[in-house]
Amino acid sequence: MQIYSGKSVFSGIAIGKICVYQKSEQQVKRVRTEDSEKEWARYNEAKEKALDQLRGLYEKALKEVGEANAAIFEVHQMMLEDDDYNESIENIIRTQKVNAEYAVASTSDNFSTMFSSMDDDYMKERAADVKDISERILSLLAGGEKGKVVTDEPVIIVADDLAPSETVQLEKDKVLSFVTVHGSVNSHTAILARTMAIPALIGTEMPLDERVDGKFAVVDGVNGKIYVEPDEETLAELKERQREELEKKELLLQLKGKENITLDGKKIMLYANIGNIKDLATVVQNDAGGIGLFRSEFIYLEKEDYPTEEEQFKIYKTAVETMAGKRVIIRTLDIGADKQCDYFKMEKEENPALGYRAIRICLTQTEIFKTQLRALFRASVYGNLAIMYPMITSLWEVKRIKEIVEEVKAELTAEEIEFGNPQQGIMIETPAAVMVSGELAKEVDFFSIGTNDLTQYTLAIDRQNPKLDLFYNAHHPAVLSMIKMTVENAHKAGIWAGICGELGADTSLTKDFLAMGVDELSVSPGSILPIRKIILETNVEEYKRGNYADGETL
Repeated sequence: MQIYSGKSVFSGIAIGKICVYQKSEQQVKRVRTEDSEKEWARYNEAKEKALDQLRGLYEKALKEVGEANAAIFEVHQMMLEDDDYNESIENIIRTQKVNAEYAVASTSDNFSTMFSSMDDDYMKERAADVKDISERILSLLAGGEKGKVVTDEPVIIVADDLAPSETVQLEKDKVLSFVTVHGSVNSHTAILARTMAIPALIGTEMPLDERVDGKFAVVDGVNGKIYVEPDEETLAELKERQREELEKKELLLQLKGKENITLDGKKIMLYANIGNIKDLATVVQNDAGGIGLFRSEFIYLEKEDYPTEEEQFKIYKTAVETMAGKRVIIRTLDIGADKQCDYFKMEKEENPALGYRAIRICLTQTEIFKTQLRALFRASVYGNLAIMYPMITSLWEVKRIKEIVEEVKAELTAEEIEFGNPQQGIMIETPAAVMVSGELAKEVDFFSIGTNDLTQYTLAIDRQNPKLDLFYNAHHPAVLSMIKMTVENAHKAGIWAGICGELGADTSLTKDFLAMGVDELSVSPGSILPIRKIILETNVEEYKRGNYADGETL
């Protein structure tokens, strides 16, 4: 007798023969094509067929397992029609000039990785759903249908994993139980199994070959065991586990669709700040229009040695592909001050906030800078990537950055490596940058105001020192005047200006920023909706007339 342990997702006992179910793997090749319209049309045709299949599965599930559990197929339909999912596929097809299969597989990988990295168990399970709908599309693109579980006699089905669509197609009178090597107790498959009253185990490490196929077995759904060729087994009382809630079924879609336009027609770019690609899921959930600040230093902080060009390239490429044409602004290395990397071996400084940090490191250790720039320019081919340089204080710094950028582009050209032409902007976070912002604006594509550092440098207050909390005032008139001056100088030069510091999420100032003419606010993903609500309810001109004399914004 062989005993294998797993996690029970439905209590009960099943006795019968084992049938090992082997999935056919979808082999996807990257094929370059000049006919992007044809590939996009192929995808849309497959998508429509998939939607028809899912509607049929919903009707079948509705009869067999009830409305609550059939809802997964409504969720799959909504996910298949999700703008972010479809835009990612279209973006990859058109920008990379590749076949629809590769675009679907890449999007599936990017999205499933994004969901898998989340802490929330419910959201982790969306990774399986993305894979399920993507496999359905891939199968249709290959001219087939998604695999079905077929059996002529009642059996215990053992598989690597079972997708919800495969589970619902099981004929209840032919299936005694199913046991999977992978899977989760929070998956929709598990929920359906409970409702269908089929004893089931997941996470069961057992062979998927002739060692168990066709053998007599007993599944103990109470204790999470499967006994292959047992000596004896005793039936136990069924113990149904609590069903999972499906109240979040529209989580991915409920925040989408509304533009950030004021009552008097002013459109605002509302973006999200993130630290790494694990945060992309929250960006998508909260319907951000793009990423206004990707803190690339976290790539360095999470490593024990300098990240390679290839490591960085893959991260940036994933970010822009996932955002599917929406702008992704990546800030170059901002190490120093309160963000220290041991392997940089920087000397201890008396006042690190005013010391060797950010662009100062990049302009003096140019090989580190060039490695990052190469990765960024290469990744810009795959989506709407923009580059932002931190801690600028003077015009010569911007001109030196441009020289290094040209060197990098020349190197890539000589190596015949494809690269894009990303927008390049700077962070305005020092009083010096504010005072020369009129000149700086002529050299760059955009400004992003870093209010955290701007406040500490303007007020001469170390924001890391708790003893100075009483004196730290982000609403100080001097800080607000500098923001206003920066925006005005940007507009005079014909470029846009945004705020990516913490002050951008301060809802007590949102209307004031709109009145100043701020074009973009980049905030934490969770702040997107509160800010959007204020934008949608504000008449900027009316607010200015009612709150400021003589047109003054301060």
